[in-house]
Amino acid sequence: QVQLVETGGGLVQAGGSLRLSCAASGRTFSNYVMAWFRQAPGKEREFVARVSWSGDSTYYVSSVKGRFTISRNNAKNTVWLQMNSLKPEDTAVYYCAAGDLTSRDTYSYGYWGQGTQVTVSS
Repeated sequence: QVQLVETGGGLVQAGGSLRLSCAASGRTFSNYVMAWFRQAPGKEREFVARVSWSGDSTYYVSSVKGRFTISRNNAKNTVWLQMNSLKPEDTAVYYCAAGDLTSRDTYSYGYWGQGTQVTVSS
């Protein structure tokens, strides 16, 4: 089992920044690909970014590329999502997820956090 706890959400004005953190406990953190997903009201959960086991490879959905940065520290069992130049359309609940494969599909990730709300005002 892997337990994931997200923090760092909040209310920010458009153009602002937030940094989300996801602390993991349980099984060996470095064994998992880590990802961030988000879900806006009335919409399906969507992939945002992922980072490989060692942290040397990242992938982003096109809508956040150049604005968001995913990173991890295996010694601290933590993954972060730095979000800059935020837009109102970034408003959603953001979820941290752990999985075995480098995928953008929700079903590839077996462990999920409880989510943290990010609200971007215009």
